Amino acid sequence: MKKIILIFLIALFASTNFAQSDKPMLFRQPTMNSTHIVFVFAGDLWKVSRTGGVAERLTSNTGNESNPKFSPDGNWIAFTGEYDGNIDAYVMPANGGEPRRITYHPGNDAVIGWTPDNNSIVFLSTRGTGMPVPKMYAMNANGEGLPRELPFPMAGGSASFSPDGTKIAYMPLAPAFAQWKKYRGGRTTKIWIGNLSDSSVEEI
Repeated sequence: MKKIILIFLIALFASTNFAQSDKPMLFRQPTMNSTHIVFVFAGDLWKVSRTGGVAERLTSNTGNESNPKFSPDGNWIAFTGEYDGNIDAYVMPANGGEPRRITYHPGNDAVIGWTPDNNSIVFLSTRGTGMPVPKMYAMNANGEGLPRELPFPMAGGSASFSPDGTKIAYMPLAPAFAQWKKYRGGRTTKIWIGNLSDSSVEEI
């Protein structure tokens, strides 16, 4: 009898905890334009009004989508898509629609931002480096032509251009532990400001 009661209490406790833990959800990698927020949840992209409300699912492919970035004019979303066994840069209308692939290298191409003129998507890739450390490249958002390499030896995370497009704030190293706080080891997340005219950097 005691054993049956114990099993019942354990089941009740587990179901109660599941019900409580089912409420919080982990929404990641938000990007915003003037009216909406796009974020990643469960490997897909979702969109919700900046004033709140019900989120709308933008992607439903069997592959994972990550790193969404609104274009400067807010009309497009660039993101990293893991389709057909490869990781590439994609772009889609901000209101939803068919994603368009813009990179085709067999290595990983991870979206990190846009150029301020709204014409190119910036991504990380190890193409041509000969090393596992990626560099930054910019590719025409229409997928035309070849990507151009930005004049910095390495990069590892988000990037943001100055309004005039002459400088770029970027992470030279990938964060070692995104979930750790107050980490002070060798791969502590840093931000550098790079000058595109002479490749000089300012460490901040």
